[in-house]
Amino acid sequence: MLTLIPDSQRRTLDELAERLDFSVGERLSKQSAFWIMLTLSGIIAVAGVVADSTATVIGAMIVAPLSTPILGVGLGIVTARGRLILSSVGYIVIGVVLVTALGAVMAQLLPNPTNVLANSQVLGRTSPTLVDLLAAIATGLVGAIAITRRDVGDVLPGVAIAISLVPPLGVVGVCLGSGAPSLALGAFVLFASNVIAMIITATIILTIGRYGREAAELAVQAGAGPQRPRVRAYVVLTVALIVVAIPMVANSLSSLWSRQIATATDQWLSDAGYDTAEVTDVSWSGNAVTISVLAPQQLPPVDDLQHTVDDLVPWDPQVVVVHTVGGRTQAD
Repeated sequence: MLTLIPDSQRRTLDELAERLDFSVGERLSKQSAFWIMLTLSGIIAVAGVVADSTATVIGAMIVAPLSTPILGVGLGIVTARGRLILSSVGYIVIGVVLVTALGAVMAQLLPNPTNVLANSQVLGRTSPTLVDLLAAIATGLVGAIAITRRDVGDVLPGVAIAISLVPPLGVVGVCLGSGAPSLALGAFVLFASNVIAMIITATIILTIGRYGREAAELAVQAGAGPQRPRVRAYVVLTVALIVVAIPMVANSLSSLWSRQIATATDQWLSDAGYDTAEVTDVSWSGNAVTISVLAPQQLPPVDDLQHTVDDLVPWDPQVVVVHTVGGRTQAD
């Protein structure tokens, strides 16, 4: 029978506290290492975002130490250690401010020969969908299991790459420094969803690993009375998950409808005999959907396309077709 956390490989509560609690053991050494590595990771991430370098951004993911206080929140919830929860949240909040500030400042100082807001590193992190949340939950489960088991610790660098904590914050700062607060909000939603997913999965795995029971037994032995998990923390986590899931659901539906509208537009053009026409973009603005079409001649009436879109999208958005006159040529 498969065991999630075998007793022979299970780390003790003291071992987890040593890893996740900056106030245990060599406190100053842990704190200095955290802030130095986070600062360097932020610089690497922002440089990679501005330069549109995937390899550089991956380097920032590997260095990033933010997962430590995030997992620390999960440990604090399961073991009912309010001080650990508060201190870990404090590290996360200050880390968010630090990396965001680095992004905003470096966006002003680094040379930017192209529009940084249009590069792949930014665009890939400003419209998170439910797929991103699902990936974050799965990755958080791997990270939580790895931190509790001695035999799978080697997967943590891969978890750091997959969960992507510092790069979205770098994008938040770069977007704010470039005057694009709406894009910054999208990147922050991605970061927040990753954080919440990690805390929830860590809480689940640590509960399954009986760390809450171990903490309660130690409290009784110390004469402090049994400790109960903090219900308020579970409520906050649930509310936070709902809050970040709302824009992700909206983005998922928007992407789905955009693909359906593009397909419907292709069919609309094909039915009218415009076989050389091409849909180049579908974008949303309030209650209107703008469809960019490249075609060499006058388009058919838009009313038919409007009726089709009304059938696809519940709130019947206004269809705006932007027609660019042109065509394709190729060598024989």
